Amino acid sequence: MGSDILSEIRQDLKSSTDEKTKNTSQRFFKEEVKVYGIKTSIVEKIAKRYFDKIKEKNKKEIFSMCEKLLKSDYSEEAFIAFEWAYSLRKYYDETDFPMFEGWIEKYVNNWAKCDTLCNHSLGSFVEQFPRYVNSLNAWTKSKNRWLRRASAVTLILPARKGCFLDDIFEICDSLLKDEDDLVQKGYGWLLKEMSKTHQNQVFEYIMKNKKDMPRTALRYAIEKLPKDLRDKAMKR
Repeated sequence: MGSDILSEIRQDLKSSTDEKTKNTSQRFFKEEVKVYGIKTSIVEKIAKRYFDKIKEKNKKEIFSMCEKLLKSDYSEEAFIAFEWAYSLRKYYDETDFPMFEGWIEKYVNNWAKCDTLCNHSLGSFVEQFPRYVNSLNAWTKSKNRWLRRASAVTLILPARKGCFLDDIFEICDSLLKDEDDLVQKGYGWLLKEMSKTHQNQVFEYIMKNKKDMPRTALRYAIEKLPKDLRDKAMKR
């Protein structure tokens, strides 16, 4: 049944292709991306419709189907896989972490895949099992740019709730001088989200480190601060 469902999904995706969307997709990425060319709202509906058909399956079977979708390298199939994984968040256990880490290493090859997986599935996982924030910190030393970005963007949603403040500063310390702009944007975004609940602490962190912080990260980090604080942060 699993292979039949995947075939149906792929047929639905092919029939939903929009040439205009396909032609404009590449401009959001520096890397070559493999896409059908479908608006996100339509992919979301397809993901939900087919999850309703398979939700009675056990977690292992669904994760196996997710992996098969990821192997295609299509952005839309990856989106569906990560949506399904997030839909299973109530059933996560600690044995799932190596699988998520492996997905980043094997299948994540652009910022959109990284953020879709990490913002939701991995972020929810770390909220449930906080000790794995130490694994995120270890990712900051990886040669894989997507693991380094993942170390920051996994904590975006927890940061909006004001969680993991000390851990976030520790991760940002490790990424502070990273030369990859997508990693810089990742930890800058993380600081921006944390500033919504811990404005003073984030501003102090930025002022302490702004001489070493790349301009890209700095601009992201200060985006939600009041204008007077932004002006202070931008002064060299």
